[in-house]
Amino acid sequence: MVVRPHYCQSFTITLSQFCPAVNGRSRINQRRHSAFTTRRIRFTIPAIVLKLEQLAELWEQNRAAGTVPVKEFAIGGRQFTFNSRPAIMGVVNLSPESWYRESVCLTEEAALRRAAVLTAQGADVVDVGAESTLAHAARLDDTTQTSRLLPVIKELRTANILVSVETYSPPVTRACLEAGANILNLTGTDGSEEFFRTVAAHDAAVILCFVQGKNVREVGDFDLSGDPIQKMREYFSRQIEIAQRHGVQKILLDPGLGFYYRNLQDSAVRVRHQMNVFLNTFRLRTLGFPICHALPHAFEYFREEVRCAEPFFAVLAALGKTDLFRTHEVPRVKAVLDTMEVF
Repeated sequence: MVVRPHYCQSFTITLSQFCPAVNGRSRINQRRHSAFTTRRIRFTIPAIVLKLEQLAELWEQNRAAGTVPVKEFAIGGRQFTFNSRPAIMGVVNLSPESWYRESVCLTEEAALRRAAVLTAQGADVVDVGAESTLAHAARLDDTTQTSRLLPVIKELRTANILVSVETYSPPVTRACLEAGANILNLTGTDGSEEFFRTVAAHDAAVILCFVQGKNVREVGDFDLSGDPIQKMREYFSRQIEIAQRHGVQKILLDPGLGFYYRNLQDSAVRVRHQMNVFLNTFRLRTLGFPICHALPHAFEYFREEVRCAEPFFAVLAALGKTDLFRTHEVPRVKAVLDTMEVF
């Protein structure tokens, strides 16, 4: 089921009552659901985006999927009981181009301090990346990535902190797993067999990200036609089969909601897609493996309260039975999940 918003009726106001003209033009910016005339503006305001009736319908249509358990396993000697307790993944960005400033660490010492804080705040795993996924960010060669990643990974493992490394490069993957990384956060699709052989050789886990392109830095338009969950199921089914054939058993599935597709620049389209996938996540658990979600930001809506965005999306992800929450806001998301457990 695709959960869709409902809209209230339009109404019209006179611009001159609210915004004086400058050089004959109003200061009010055109919005997605606005229709402009010379002196008047018609607003169509979204009403309640999500209703209890919609959630009930989604559950009734997919009730069987809602009770399917997923595989549980140990990572780095630590058991993850996904069916009874969701896990949290904190984020350390080693790229100065990453826009979430709280997670950016430009020195090894800063990365170690942040990872220690995230762990103390409740992170079960720390995800480390050397290259930003922003469309305008510079592409880094393997040498530059490993020079940033390896010292941090080694120190974190010395501190007994579980480490995930985000990359789509086979040489970077190999070097990071040899340095002690526990999880490959695979943000590419090209040459997956080589990745899986390397992961299996190190008894590591892998997060399979749904990417419509060779890797997260080479994506175009996202295919929004039809049911996105079905497309994801088909992709993940193929990747799971290849991974298992090469000896990988510790697998998590990530729908890839944080990637920068060209046709998801419209904030309403993007957020609606993200909310829909969050709530439908439990349908992917029928593949037998836990689901990881990278919680998005929706800066256009949260603005100066953008640090509240990931906790908000965590509620929807939790309702959809997410197993691993990747977040820059560990204490806030942990508080949300702890509170939801009280119900």
